[in-house]
Amino acid sequence: MSEPATAQFVRTLTAHQARLYAYILSLVGDSHAANDILQETNVVLWEKAAQAMAADDFAAWAFRVAHFQLLAWRQKQGRDRLVFNEAVLNALSDRAAALAQQTDARQDALTQCLADLPANAARLIHERYVLGRSVSQIADAIHRSVAATHQWLYRLRRELLACIESKINREEAP
Repeated sequence: MSEPATAQFVRTLTAHQARLYAYILSLVGDSHAANDILQETNVVLWEKAAQAMAADDFAAWAFRVAHFQLLAWRQKQGRDRLVFNEAVLNALSDRAAALAQQTDARQDALTQCLADLPANAARLIHERYVLGRSVSQIADAIHRSVAATHQWLYRLRRELLACIESKINREEAP
């Protein structure tokens, strides 16, 4: 693989790490095992980087590789009484992959909805949820009462939820 292709693969893989980890963790319930399985998944993805980048949907392909790594991990854990049987693991895997796709769609909608907010509202959301400032800190900074700031955040969250649901419903409509 050429250097630009390698860099693109690394960027694409890195962008999917959190989702892959969440998917794996949802199926194994053990963070140490999930980390191990994620590493094995990354090794396979790296070994098949050209094939991965040629796939129509990198995420779906990566989740499928993770699924097979989960099955391999499960075989190694075969003697453990608490391991799910293959039918349960397949059902959970399918559900987790579907949820990951829904999460992506909701994240995209949230990004669009945040971009549509007025600047002062977007700044409030950023202060609270990106920078992690307390409501009282924000209230002091914008010269509002804590109650008024809570109310403003509440209204913004409702507005964002309605916007997200509207965008998702529009995408799902035939």
